[in-house]
Amino acid sequence: MTKADIVNEISKNTGIEKVTVQKTVEAFMETVKDSLVDGKNVYLRGFGSYVVKKRAEKTARNISKNTTIIIPAHNIPSFKPAKSFVAKVKNQVK
Repeated sequence: MTKADIVNEISKNTGIEKVTVQKTVEAFMETVKDSLVDGKNVYLRGFGSYVVKKRAEKTARNISKNTTIIIPAHNIPSFKPAKSFVAKVKNQVK
C-alpha cells in the first residue's frame, strides 16, 4: 500500500477531500521525522512506537579488498508495533 492508497482510503472512509487528507498525512509524517531527528520517540497507543536506536561502533570487513573498516556509532530510526497490532497480524489467515 502506498501513501496515495492510504490517502484514497482515508478520503473514502471519512468523506474528507483528498487534498486535505494528503496534507494531514504528510504533516503527520513530518512531525514523526522531526521528533526522531530531535531524539524524541513517538508512541501511538494500539499502533506502535517510532523510536531512535543507538548503534555502537563496530568493525566490519570489506571482503573484496580484504580490509577492515570502522563503522562509527550512529542513531537509526526504528518502528516497534504494539502487541495488539502484532496479534492481529499473526491471527490473519489467508
